[in-house]
Amino acid sequence: MSLRKRQRSASSSRLAAFCSPPSPPPPSSASASSPDSLSFPNADLLLRLHLDPSSPDDADADCHLAAAPGTFLDLHVSSTALHRSRYFDALLSDRWSPSPFAAAGGRLSLAVAASPSCPRPFHAHVEVVRLLHTLDFAGAIRSPGDALDLLPVALQLLFDDCVEACIRFLEAVPWSEDEEARVIDLAPLLPVDEAADLLARVSPPHVAAGPSSAAGEAARSPSEAMLHGLINSAIHGHPVHAATKAFVAMLLMDYPSRDCVHKVLDDAFKSRLETIQELMGKYASPDFRVAVDSDEREAIQRLNLQSAALNVKHLYWLIERMVDLRVADRAVRLWSDQAALATDFQKLLSDADMWRNMTPGLPVLVTRCTLRLANSVVTGETLVPRQVRMKLVSCWLPVLNVCRGIVQPMHFHKPTNCQELEEAFLQIISTLPVPEAQELLRQCLGFSTRNVDDCPHLVAAFKTWFRRADRAPLGGDD
Repeated sequence: MSLRKRQRSASSSRLAAFCSPPSPPPPSSASASSPDSLSFPNADLLLRLHLDPSSPDDADADCHLAAAPGTFLDLHVSSTALHRSRYFDALLSDRWSPSPFAAAGGRLSLAVAASPSCPRPFHAHVEVVRLLHTLDFAGAIRSPGDALDLLPVALQLLFDDCVEACIRFLEAVPWSEDEEARVIDLAPLLPVDEAADLLARVSPPHVAAGPSSAAGEAARSPSEAMLHGLINSAIHGHPVHAATKAFVAMLLMDYPSRDCVHKVLDDAFKSRLETIQELMGKYASPDFRVAVDSDEREAIQRLNLQSAALNVKHLYWLIERMVDLRVADRAVRLWSDQAALATDFQKLLSDADMWRNMTPGLPVLVTRCTLRLANSVVTGETLVPRQVRMKLVSCWLPVLNVCRGIVQPMHFHKPTNCQELEEAFLQIISTLPVPEAQELLRQCLGFSTRNVDDCPHLVAAFKTWFRRADRAPLGGDD
């Protein structure tokens, strides 16, 4: 048996209820009966469509059906045409005993459920019966709505050619959101092979676990993969960076799953950070300084530092997105654990000629990254444990002390990122236990400049610490 026949056989089993002998329609009064009837060429049978009396009572109130329950419509049909439906083919066979025709008064009958979404209860059934006679699918299916009206009836009657025509049309044309919802409702009834391309539009395919999954690396979902690609394009894959970054930032803000956005931004942050670590490690490596001659070394170092500065710029954009979306907790943890990277930056900044000639903006970029994360901790936008807050200050405070000696003289008469970062670090220190705050405050003495009036933030921080240190222990007597 071919795969197609096996699938049709399975469909027949799933819809076996439709192939049982039909119950006769309920008796109707003359006033409820429809005098209308339709005839098709070579008609030799009478098919009666009648509203299912078991339909919900509230359906009529919702859709204002043109006919009351119990209404019927007679169709004079060709038995030859009806054999194109596997439902009617089974019904017209000699497998039933006694004959269903006798129980139904010598005619075929088909119950039609009243539905709030179907103000013309017989329309789709009549059209499918018409297609059984004409096979004019192109003439009958002119819109997604046509296909979606016919498809449930074609599935009920096991009219395979009509099912395939509806699926083929739906797969090839755009839908509205409401039409897509109807496709999803019908999806469980559709034949798997014929509808594969159609269903691929509304849900991602199942992906078998590969070697990476076995190794513990979770595969990205389609949404994560799309967001990951958009972030990469915004960072370095599109010529119009500002507009692309603004658009991607909007998509990230509007995306409904914060967990998905969190994961994608964490991955992007970690990737940028690893690139920066590698580039700054090459700069600071003593082996590299010895192994390469001076001219070649300078050219390579220039390339490495310029690339590092560009990646720090991208990192800052990612930090802004993470802080805005309140998903920067892992970024703060990673940034607070970069003692080696902070040391490499200090080495670079101590060589004034090197960074001024090659990457003059790098100190400001590094300070801005640290400041954005520190401010998010201070404001409560990002909540991290005490140990992380302490590590964030202790890791990047030495870099700040070097940067402020470089940047501060150039901007002495206006606030700078360095001064703002000083204030942020001092506020973070105020959230730490007294002994830890004591150790870190000692390292902040460099924040004092010409006189006391230049460092009110440092004065306030020490006053706060002394007030707490001189207070009697809380919590009762031992």
